Amino acid sequence: MSDAQAQQDQIDQGVMDTLRERDHSVLAKQVDSLACSHNDIIELLAHYLALSEQEDDELFDDWFDSLSKEQHTVLKVFEVYRGQYEHQN
Repeated sequence: MSDAQAQQDQIDQGVMDTLRERDHSVLAKQVDSLACSHNDIIELLAHYLALSEQEDDELFDDWFDSLSKEQHTVLKVFEVYRGQYEHQN
């Protein structure tokens, strides 16, 4: 296993541990250290939600595949938070 894959596995395990504990500190550290503005994040999430509601999977896949690692991190953290809030009640 490559070092990059091992690091990704550790991040994914950290996300799963965070989900179970409902502790956002690990995820917050991942997002807080990113070099992007609040507007960048809002625009990314708006685009993500708009494309994910459409029927054109290829359009979504092409858009998603073109995102940077930082953008993927934002979306992963967003989905974790969303999943927690959807299942809170």
